[in-house]
Amino acid sequence: MTAQYAVIAQPLIALLAGLLILLVPRTLNYTVAAFLILTGLIGLFPHLFA
Repeated sequence: MTAQYAVIAQPLIALLAGLLILLVPRTLNYTVAAFLILTGLIGLFPHLFA
């Protein structure tokens, strides 16, 4: 069940990050950092409680 959430969440996070970069280009570093942190946490989440 958790893998389904990761499959759905990653494209949504990428879409929001891309829109934020288009709207406010100054936030590129913060947006990329937040995207990497969130996708890393989503990838590790199923393994943290196993």
